[in-house]
Amino acid sequence: MVYAFVAERRKPPGFSQMRLLTTIFFIAAILAMRGPMLCANEQPSQVASVINATCVECHNDEVKEGGLNLKSLAWKLSDKKIRQRWTQIHDRVAKSEMPPDKSDLASKDRKTLLEGLSKPLHAADLADVTANGRGPMRRLTRLEYEQNLRDVLKLPHLDIRDILPADREKHHSNRVAEVLDISRVQMAAYLNAADVALRRAVASGMAPRSARKERLLATRMFQSAATFGGREAMFYTKDSKMILPNLGDLRSKKNHDPKVELAIFRSASWPYYGYPDAFRANQPGAYHIRFSARAIRQVRDFRTRAAFKSLAMTFRARKPSGPDVTGDVRATGGWIDVQPEVGVYETTIRLKKGETFEYSLLGLPVPRPITINNGPLYYDFPPMPAGGHPGIAYQWLEITGPIDSKQWPPPSHKVLFGDTPIQKATKGDLAVELASENPRSDAIRLLRRFVKLAERQPTSETAIKVYEQLVLAQLDGGEPLTEALIAGYSAFLCSGDFLYLHEPSHSSFAVASRLSHMISNSRPDHKLLASAANGKLVEAAVLQQETDRLIDNESFNRFIDDFADNWLSLKDIRRDAPDIRLYPEYRFDEYLIDSMDAETRTFVKALFRNNLPITNLIDADFVYINERLARHYDLKPINGSKVRKVKLPESSPLGGLLTQAAILKVTANGTSTSPVIRGAWITDRILGDPPPPPPASVPAVEPDIRGAKTIREQLARHTKNAACAKCHVRFDPVGFALESFDIMGAWRDRYRSLGSGEEITGIDRAGHKYSYRVAGNIDTSGRLLDGREFKDITELKALLIAEPRKLARNLLSQLALYATGTPVRFSDRQELERILDKHADNGYRTRDLLHSLIQSRIFVGIE
Repeated sequence: MVYAFVAERRKPPGFSQMRLLTTIFFIAAILAMRGPMLCANEQPSQVASVINATCVECHNDEVKEGGLNLKSLAWKLSDKKIRQRWTQIHDRVAKSEMPPDKSDLASKDRKTLLEGLSKPLHAADLADVTANGRGPMRRLTRLEYEQNLRDVLKLPHLDIRDILPADREKHHSNRVAEVLDISRVQMAAYLNAADVALRRAVASGMAPRSARKERLLATRMFQSAATFGGREAMFYTKDSKMILPNLGDLRSKKNHDPKVELAIFRSASWPYYGYPDAFRANQPGAYHIRFSARAIRQVRDFRTRAAFKSLAMTFRARKPSGPDVTGDVRATGGWIDVQPEVGVYETTIRLKKGETFEYSLLGLPVPRPITINNGPLYYDFPPMPAGGHPGIAYQWLEITGPIDSKQWPPPSHKVLFGDTPIQKATKGDLAVELASENPRSDAIRLLRRFVKLAERQPTSETAIKVYEQLVLAQLDGGEPLTEALIAGYSAFLCSGDFLYLHEPSHSSFAVASRLSHMISNSRPDHKLLASAANGKLVEAAVLQQETDRLIDNESFNRFIDDFADNWLSLKDIRRDAPDIRLYPEYRFDEYLIDSMDAETRTFVKALFRNNLPITNLIDADFVYINERLARHYDLKPINGSKVRKVKLPESSPLGGLLTQAAILKVTANGTSTSPVIRGAWITDRILGDPPPPPPASVPAVEPDIRGAKTIREQLARHTKNAACAKCHVRFDPVGFALESFDIMGAWRDRYRSLGSGEEITGIDRAGHKYSYRVAGNIDTSGRLLDGREFKDITELKALLIAEPRKLARNLLSQLALYATGTPVRFSDRQELERILDKHADNGYRTRDLLHSLIQSRIFVGIE
């Protein structure tokens, strides 16, 4: 439903209240034409006999154990809520959770009950799917909406997602159709976002903007003669010796000395003056950067020497707001490995109007603030390590921009208006307007053209007529043709046909949209739409060929990023900062966190691209690491920031998802690890056996950072309660196996504490003195629910990979939810088992599983 009023929100220039009201009215008309949106009663005798003999004693009118009354629970499986209740009963019996004591139900009776429940539940659910579809229509997430607009408008760097409200989540996913609703506030936000995007697509003038080229020698590459952190943090050098320049003299043209270098030895954490003197972006857009630099070491007496290895850096866009920072700060231009020899490096950065850029050297110290005798604040630098402080020496930098398209008007403008002539705008916030001798005729022609370019499936003539009425009404109201068309385009981009993905039901266009939004997070490309138009896309061979093409495309990275953010919680990797009292080595180490994130995404991509067996989820003989992760994992040193495949030593506990630093961080907080949290997370996300939520009356177990009691001792006391023990026995053992890894995924043998234990002291990477204690030894042994025992993570992995079908079933379930927006239904289960049977002999390879899911009725619908 669309509500015809507007919440108070910031509107872009030219976006009037009246236009929004008018546009919402027309969208409401479009949606109304679509019609409503998808927002045997006798119990089988074998079911009734087992329930009456075994279950009713605890689930009746008087007892109602767990809130379940089997005496009053109807057998009306056409009712969704009742069917869900019986499904829960089926699943708890299947897991031997009901009855609580396994011996209360003989194996023969359990089998009889499950068969008696399964067949009618499957039939009833399948009948519902056949009649009503497998799930409701799914609204695009804000990420998908942004990417659709990028692709439609040919604006690859369009950034409008923050205009839209955050998507709600369910089942650890923001793609669940049930909660992706549309409200009055959201509709206003979508219209706002569409309007912003369309205006950005219009040519910025009658000709491309003139690119300004500026060359900065070293003395103009930094805002000041020093930065926070003491003289060691940054200085100017000549002939590898520090000089104390008068910047005013050095920056005058007559005194420019090309032999002077800018040497930086600290990270870009604030306060920091690490941006060029006097450069500001006068226009938003892309800027090309060339610079000359070398990796160096700072040795005694402020002298520099060539580094032993490369040093990674990037640029960060920011406002020139002084040593502190306000507003948006973001990495841009990618990671660059600067080598010890002088070299010229090139990249492209993106800046907003008025922004500048700073040099961000990765993994270097963050100086500490100190005061002496209550004097002014001073920033100290850490002691010099063996070999000297690593850094980069810059000789010069060139920046050219903004860089506009060589084609003018740009491709984005052509999407909107084709070759229609333009002239300088006479009013409004746009730089140009259409020069038309017949605005009404051009309006209809251009509107139909745009709808044809933007649609994912043919739009009905009735709907197009409504958009035409909107545009013509705007013209009749005195709006220029350009503005009238933007109103019509906005209406289409916020219509149900654009905002929603439809259930396929073997519709080729719907299958194309579902496939493209799964694998590339966006609309189908021309080739995929062509396969849909000729009706061949639903053929298994063609569908497999198109799927392979999309997997091998660069846009597959968008699937990896979004799928990993949801399934593996990678979006939470920065949720908890490390407690520097206990883990001083992780202070402000953004390079480590970024590397951890890159490792897991690269690994997941390799699983699908390389069609690896499902057991690689648990264990593998390789990792994807860079030089920072090699140090973190205590592996053989490698050089460079690029994450690459490295074979592990046979004795390494690493390999697979469970021991990756990113996974270990998102399953911990910044202070401590918990086998409860890690074990429950892995049991849910990797093994597909989510634990029930804890009772509200039972407090969480918090690790004792004083070191008085180990987490195993605390949990032993907690699980003396039988109600607690029956759940914890399912996941705590898995978590205990991971206690050898700290909050950031590094190996440890003992717990750290602030109370008792052996004191450890030193100076961290920021120059801070630290003191913590190491307490009890870590016990990683455990026993799984089925009685199998292990002593450490290596033995646990061996037990988990012995059940590859379980791992594959969970991955299929996660993919089905991501692809369709609906969790696996009861009637889907046979289809999943069929897919698993098909791939059992080949190790359940992940790309094969993905193909089979996409070709199944779960994905393409029922004919």
